[in-house]
Amino acid sequence: MRRASAYAPGHLTGFFQICDQPDDPLLKGSRGAGFSIDRGVHTTIQVEASDRDAITVIMDGAVTGEAVVTENVVMRMLSKLEEAQRIEVTHEIQTPMGAGFGSSGGGAITVALALNEALGLGLSYVEAARVAHLAEIECKTGLGTVFAVTAGGFGVLYKPGAPGIGKALKYDRSDELAAVYIAFGPISTSEALSDSALRRRINELGGRFVDEIKGDLNPSRFMELSRRFTDYVGIATPRMRAVMDKADEAGVPSTMAMFGEAVFSLVSKEDAPTVAGVYREAAPDHEVCMASVEERGARLL
Repeated sequence: MRRASAYAPGHLTGFFQICDQPDDPLLKGSRGAGFSIDRGVHTTIQVEASDRDAITVIMDGAVTGEAVVTENVVMRMLSKLEEAQRIEVTHEIQTPMGAGFGSSGGGAITVALALNEALGLGLSYVEAARVAHLAEIECKTGLGTVFAVTAGGFGVLYKPGAPGIGKALKYDRSDELAAVYIAFGPISTSEALSDSALRRRINELGGRFVDEIKGDLNPSRFMELSRRFTDYVGIATPRMRAVMDKADEAGVPSTMAMFGEAVFSLVSKEDAPTVAGVYREAAPDHEVCMASVEERGARLL
């Protein structure tokens, strides 16, 4: 039995533009701004030869039949082999599922990296990452997340596309930053991306904000544009609004995670405990988390 493991940081997006018009899925993606955090997805792969292909996915200790992106990546990788394999995928997810933390894209890229290693397929890092990107595009669970979690850090993706095609600009002092966040629940990315009215609002503002932040990449500007984007898109729930209103009263920048029922602030490490206190006052019955910005992207362990 062969075994390999990989890790991808979580990722929070403040604003973005949908770029899914090209016919080539490698050219599909998004333009947007966000940052990776040091909580993410750990994936371990075990493989052995079998008389037929079989996939088992274990997520946070329980077997699941709903890991459609993971299964998509595995089938794409297995198609490169002639011999059947029995594959066991174990995901340990440190961020809230479906709440805008990039767990789907993180799961996809870690499966691609670890399975490439375990099966000895010989794909380059970019080639394996592109498999993950294609799976996310096909499953409609994300657009630019795979690229973002391969890049790491805080920055702006200004040219859409898969890893090796898209282009990003990174902030050079990410080690000084921390994220404070609170997650209430999931929002379906696939449903959101299929809503024509929502897509229109996103693209009316997202592309312009990407151009603006590219010329002035810093945390305070990012938070300002992200909040304006959140207010314009208009899908924040009442309990998210309650946290953001409390933060406004305290002079703390806050915004919504795209897409998830979660609120976050990107601030200096020195300010993070104070910001966390404001969040706790606004939602005393929910966990408030702090995380550092993760400069390194997805990688084998």
